[in-house]
Amino acid sequence: MPPIPFLPNRRHCLGLLAVACGLPVHGADGEAPASLQPALAFLGFEVIDDQPDPARWPALRERAERIGRQMAEGLDRRGLYRVNALAPAQAAIAQARESNEFLHRCNGCLADIGTAAGATLVGVGWVQRVSNLILNLNLGIWDVRDDRMVLTKSVDIRGDNDESWRRGIDYMLRDMVERRARQPRYGL
Repeated sequence: MPPIPFLPNRRHCLGLLAVACGLPVHGADGEAPASLQPALAFLGFEVIDDQPDPARWPALRERAERIGRQMAEGLDRRGLYRVNALAPAQAAIAQARESNEFLHRCNGCLADIGTAAGATLVGVGWVQRVSNLILNLNLGIWDVRDDRMVLTKSVDIRGDNDESWRRGIDYMLRDMVERRARQPRYGL
């Protein structure tokens, strides 16, 4: 029996057109294939405490690390970005931290981190703790090729506890997915 010639269907043609235009392509499960997701080096969350209390720092650092992992896993799992490992960029991260109090304010220092991590996008989160009741969770993502911020998000939360921090990140991720569905270039 002779081989059946390949005749692309409409979905295949639209997928090829989307790739050619630089748009994300989503599979049947709604997630973009890993090879088509933009690479992101996510550096986790920093804490800015407007009412510093040294006794609180261990708990704040632990929460910040926890939501950093939650954000990185969520960005990757939900198909927003392909989150690259930071191990190759540890020297660049240490150098940037030596000369900058906060990486989200470092003005150009993220390019070396992105290059070392093999990513064109670098994300930094920060938690601004105004009081025991009022906190802001923030996320900035920069395209380090031209030091341009491509995404900034902020969520206000109430309550300085594990549950409110976790729920704030859940909301931020859910909102990003919904916006990307409406605007395919959102955050790119």
